[in-house]
Amino acid sequence: MTRHIRHAAFFCALLLVALLVNAARIQVIEAPSYDDNIANRRTTISRYGQPRGDILVDGEPVTGSHDTGEHLRYERTYTNGPMYAPVTGFASQEYGTTFLEHAQDGVLAGTDPLLSPFPWSGTNGDRNPGGDVVTTLRRAAQEAAYEGLAGRKGAVAAIEPSTGRILALVSAPSYDPSALSGNGASVTRSWASLNRDKDRPMLNRAVRKTYPPGSTFKVVTAAAALDAGVVEDLDEPTDSPDPYTLPGTRTSLTNESEGCEDVPLRKAFEWSCNTVFARLGVRTGVNGMARTADAFGFNDANLRIPYSVAESTFDTEVDRAQLALSSIGQYNTRATPLQMAMVAAAVANGGQVRSPYLVERTTRAGGATVATAGSRPTRQAMRPSTARLLKELMVDAVREGTGTNAWIPGATVGGKTGTAQHGLGNSGTPYAWFVSWAKGDRDLEPKVAVAVVVEDADADRGEISGGGDAAPIARAVMEAVLKSPSPQGS
Repeated sequence: MTRHIRHAAFFCALLLVALLVNAARIQVIEAPSYDDNIANRRTTISRYGQPRGDILVDGEPVTGSHDTGEHLRYERTYTNGPMYAPVTGFASQEYGTTFLEHAQDGVLAGTDPLLSPFPWSGTNGDRNPGGDVVTTLRRAAQEAAYEGLAGRKGAVAAIEPSTGRILALVSAPSYDPSALSGNGASVTRSWASLNRDKDRPMLNRAVRKTYPPGSTFKVVTAAAALDAGVVEDLDEPTDSPDPYTLPGTRTSLTNESEGCEDVPLRKAFEWSCNTVFARLGVRTGVNGMARTADAFGFNDANLRIPYSVAESTFDTEVDRAQLALSSIGQYNTRATPLQMAMVAAAVANGGQVRSPYLVERTTRAGGATVATAGSRPTRQAMRPSTARLLKELMVDAVREGTGTNAWIPGATVGGKTGTAQHGLGNSGTPYAWFVSWAKGDRDLEPKVAVAVVVEDADADRGEISGGGDAAPIARAVMEAVLKSPSPQGS
């Protein structure tokens, strides 16, 4: 009898071990597959069972959470949603997340382990309260950019040159992310309508669309030529014909302005002489041009702010004629507005390019800091002496050249206009560009660098110019930054 009891006890022990092993297998090894199973609603219910953390601009939230009282309890809300959509993106119960809502989802949703007050807390599946994301944006600059583009298609990016902080990031036309927050029929209709819209309002033109930069790229070409010693004196003749026959072809390149033949670099920059800069690019060579373009940030597919940025490109597989066109921002040269703001910022910052960033710090719900941006890596895009000369050129372009619409009383402003041709046979409405930087008379260093592109300026084709359409928007953004106090801790 005792032997039978021992056998039964041993068998029961084996069953218990088997149960424990199976429970461990399900809870540890197979847990991810159950979590990801489309039939498992627990994760989704938990995700929307508490308010989401907020995204802050100048210390004030531009997002919120609305208690619906339904199964998926909290929906995302947005203050001035269209103005901030290129920054926040959307957080939708139906379509997921984009931009900061996606890149910082762990903090905002309360799942980031760093939000736990103790290293062992939060390991039982419970969520911490959602944390907040403090952005680098300046409300006044964002408003100026958004209002400047009102009714037009285009984008604005503004950077603090000495740090890389992104002060404004606007894309137009835009949309209200609140329309996508829930999971009802209206959300489905909004999603379909936004995706059908030929103007693509959900496209972030400031960082996800590349354009031919046109004459604003001449800042890069001038830097390359000066660094290579192709030009040593801004006021010496450049031995440039007008028109200029592209090397190895019978195609003649002309200018919008008169009097560009053999002009010094200073005048060529002021009046944006295509022939001078095309020839300078050829004389500098593809290696010299590519080296400088790369140093400014072109051909970098890994830039994140923290969400990804489209790669700006300078083609290195070109013949001399193509190089000439590339050097005036045409052919295959493409840039995001953020990239061109980085170009202007490098000039303003003594030749150094600071990596741009959008998140200053993340905090717990109570305000305690979780993580900060820290120091940002730098690249030397050009020699400091070259940057000083380019500052001169850009200031002259605003004082006496094509960029006079960007002048600000009581400030030093440098800028460069651009009008980029595109479309089959250059038949499309030209893109109007302007890149610039500004320093208040009491400031020790430039406070802001801006890039503006207007895709469909309201003017006849012959009247469209960066100076006429984009420069006033840049001026408004620069004025907003110069007049507003710097946030505490910046």
